[in-house]
Amino acid sequence: MARTLYIGNLPWSTKAEDLEEAFSKYGDVINARVISDRETGRSRGFGFVEVNDEDVEKFIAAMNGTDLGGRVISVNEAKARE
Repeated sequence: MARTLYIGNLPWSTKAEDLEEAFSKYGDVINARVISDRETGRSRGFGFVEVNDEDVEKFIAAMNGTDLGGRVISVNEAKARE
């Protein structure tokens, strides 16, 4: 089963491939995506990475508070939409 991580404070230039590359150092990445504005197409500064259940804590511990593209990112488990 997969779980989703929320990645915040991303640099505007970050692409999904950049997220996948950064996170794949610590385990298998199922899917990575950066959220963009519908009108402008510009990044909104956050994204999501899907990982296996057993790897969630490892990814959070390894990546939360690290530098990605010159910005310190926040990583935590995504909350379900209401």
